[in-house]
Amino acid sequence: MFALILIFSFFISLLIFIFSNGIAVSLFNGNVVIVKLISLLVFVGALNALLIDFFIAFGQMKRYAMLMLFQTYVSLFLVSYLVISGRGILFAVLGFLITQIIYFGLMISAVFREIGFKIPKFNDIKEYLHFAIPIIPNNLSTWIVESSDRYVIGLFLGTTFVAYYSPGYTLGMALLLFFTPLSVLLSSILPKYYENGEMEEVMLFIYYSLKYFLLVSIPSFFILSFLSKPILMILATSEIASNGYYITPFIALSSVLFGVLGIIMNLIILEKKTKIIGSIWTVAALISLFNLILVPIFGIIAAAAVTLLSYFIAFIIGIIYSKKFLRGFNYKFILKSITASLIASITIIFSHPKGFLSVLILICIFILVYLFLILLMKGIDIKEINFFKSMLKHD
Repeated sequence: MFALILIFSFFISLLIFIFSNGIAVSLFNGNVVIVKLISLLVFVGALNALLIDFFIAFGQMKRYAMLMLFQTYVSLFLVSYLVISGRGILFAVLGFLITQIIYFGLMISAVFREIGFKIPKFNDIKEYLHFAIPIIPNNLSTWIVESSDRYVIGLFLGTTFVAYYSPGYTLGMALLLFFTPLSVLLSSILPKYYENGEMEEVMLFIYYSLKYFLLVSIPSFFILSFLSKPILMILATSEIASNGYYITPFIALSSVLFGVLGIIMNLIILEKKTKIIGSIWTVAALISLFNLILVPIFGIIAAAAVTLLSYFIAFIIGIIYSKKFLRGFNYKFILKSITASLIASITIIFSHPKGFLSVLILICIFILVYLFLILLMKGIDIKEINFFKSMLKHD
């Protein structure tokens, strides 16, 4: 796979380099040097995207976490420094490229130490491509669902409305912070049990992952929905908060649906039914095209509603495909979590927080009330907590 990506990414990078003049005129005000740097970024970035998966596949989660932290914060520090010091976008791109090259060096050296180097024989490449190619439209469709709303808003309503929409969107998507660790853990843990025919263990991990994601994401949805405006007042401006706070509930609910779907899709991937995943997100992408009709009429609220509809349809299709695996899931827990969240929301509804401290205090009170109620209703027990701890210890 490394050899294939090496060849393919080199070809794409070469095309970008050759046509750098035209791309620079269209996107970068004629700055050809930036486009040539980006052609190198495409090449190195593609290899890095593969190499980081090595650490997930071998269950080296501490190394994975350290490398991800390195990539994020070193890039952020270097690019921020170059921009703040007045070096401009050219040096910012160059700084990002330098961090990506260092990141590549760290990973490739670690991989070579672990498994060495061999000339590939490509014996199983047909099977790999049969598994991977259907995911290509999935990636494109996911990008359309995630990003097309802002492009349409900018096209029909202007950049001001993008500025109103984006902070509320980003705040709602913050719920996926709870999904990402589970996604990494499951992709590392599940294949081992599945290959050994231990489907009961696979389903146990799926059930508990779903439960703990919902345990934190459902109350978080209520917190973000009711406190969207004061949080945006802290993070942005009063104008943006007043015009974009109602976007957050739509996107936060979309995040909950996406997280649940992401966990369930591990079953589809284990069954090597990647065509289904491509089909799910293709349908979602087609639904997101309603933005072209609705945004000019109803404004940014339509973009948020279409985004929610896209994720909801994807969620429903994913559930239908996976229903044979999901029998026996404790749906009563979802009702308990929603009930506890609604009751805890009373602490927020009748308050009018202003400033970081008052918002933080309200969130803490909400969490305490929610945890008290969920324990009172026996939503979780000690056995489940211990299992989740053991899951996190996998390395």
